[in-house]
Amino acid sequence: MKATTKRSQIVKSQSFFLVLVILAISIGASLLNPNFLTRSNLFAILQQVSVLGIVTMSMVLMLISGLIDLSVGGMIGLSTVTITRLTMSGMRLEFALSIGVLVCLTCGFVNGVIVSKTRVVPLIATLGMSYVYSGLALVISGGLFLTLTKDFDFLGRGRILGIPVLVIIFLLVTIGMHVLLRLTPYGRRVVAMGGNEEVAFLAGINVVRYKIANYVISGALVALASLVLLSRLGSVLATVGDGYELRALAATVIGGVTFEGGRGTVFGAFLGVILLGLVANAMNILNVSSYYQTVVLGAIIVLAVVISNIGKMRA
Repeated sequence: MKATTKRSQIVKSQSFFLVLVILAISIGASLLNPNFLTRSNLFAILQQVSVLGIVTMSMVLMLISGLIDLSVGGMIGLSTVTITRLTMSGMRLEFALSIGVLVCLTCGFVNGVIVSKTRVVPLIATLGMSYVYSGLALVISGGLFLTLTKDFDFLGRGRILGIPVLVIIFLLVTIGMHVLLRLTPYGRRVVAMGGNEEVAFLAGINVVRYKIANYVISGALVALASLVLLSRLGSVLATVGDGYELRALAATVIGGVTFEGGRGTVFGAFLGVILLGLVANAMNILNVSSYYQTVVLGAIIVLAVVISNIGKMRA
């Protein structure tokens, strides 16, 4: 009886639905273009979504804990232009990279303090801070393309046993986030906080401290994404991170993580990232206009949210 109930839950889950959609898209695209399911193209898809995937894992932590961070795009821009500007001025690469990481950690800490201490709605607070970080990035870069003057391409272009390093990093971050949320006391408290903040507080969880810690962890993941992106591109604009927050949010919601907090899985968000990558790649291979791609992306997000809500209503 228990086994039957478990199988029924799996079939009804959003992750199961996403697996079916991914398989359908893969089969359909391969029939229209045999090059779609080749090893090189599959690796290309994973490479294209790896930075987004790392940012998505930070968004998973935010949403499951009942928070949100719309400033990650601005943080990526600020961190990458800071690193490139410092290397252009002659600073050693390792020092510049350390400062870039520190920038994201500081931004995360500031976000956490503002949200937890002032009780401002996280969406509004981080949206406002995104403009602050983006503005600082523009000031530092002067609105110009900045090129990294040091050799730093291993994270973005290197390979280990034929597997792109950035793909390995994405997978390790995904596994690490799953372990953090599901197998550690910290993760269980974060999920409890997202489910009901007041009950979590009454149970003895230091909500303020955990909110700040979550934003700092998110900042660390954004810092890693910034390093991988910079290593892959070599040259950046202050706006290089624009749109990552919305795409990460889309992948997270598509994966079944709810805005209400306390619900969702890392695996679901991972599938959301893969789905977005597959759809974008399939439409590129089929020469679909970028305008239509935007329409399709929006339709997928709305459909995912509708299906998620229907599932909650039935539950």
